[in-house]
Amino acid sequence: MKTRRGATLIELLVAIAMMAMLMTALLSFVFSMTEIWGQGGEKRLFDQHVNAVTRHLESMMRRAALPTAGLASEEAFTFQEVTPSRATKLNGLTFLLPGGDRLMQWNGSPAPFAVATLGIDSQQGLMLYWRSQLEEEDDEWRETAVTPFVKAMRYVYFDVETERWSNESNPLRSREGLWRVPERLILQFEHGDLKTERTITLPLALGGQPIL
Repeated sequence: MKTRRGATLIELLVAIAMMAMLMTALLSFVFSMTEIWGQGGEKRLFDQHVNAVTRHLESMMRRAALPTAGLASEEAFTFQEVTPSRATKLNGLTFLLPGGDRLMQWNGSPAPFAVATLGIDSQQGLMLYWRSQLEEEDDEWRETAVTPFVKAMRYVYFDVETERWSNESNPLRSREGLWRVPERLILQFEHGDLKTERTITLPLALGGQPIL
């Protein structure tokens, strides 16, 4: 009868060494894939956040331009001077939301007839400075941080006389000294090495013309 020969010490050492090499290679692969997916995941989350913020702002702008009694407002968007509690005075793009918005909570509900002004805070990013028309005029502006990733906002104008577009870091005035409402806004998003821009077209309409 033949007897089964056990593994020698050398064979055991070789087997252990090969197993260690396989485990090292497997762990290196897993860690590298985790790093790749982690980096990719951060970019995906950043893009999702940017798109969500952009869509919500576009929705607010459309609601601000909705017609009243079947007609579009001649001044759906204006510029208004506000004095935030933590910043100096700013002239920001301002609009009215009669039905309010979930970003502007007043007594647990969206503030009705909310006048909202967009602004940039160096620490908090894109801000909404707002108050309800039902409040007293001397009440302080309320503040809502929309996103910390917007570092700048630019204003895009179309000059009818020259038929040219201009991209401005500050709003422009007309020859009469009045603030001009831009055709578009450009938001610059930044988070670490991730940077992108989004353009929002203001749904301006001719006075007295129904919005289609």
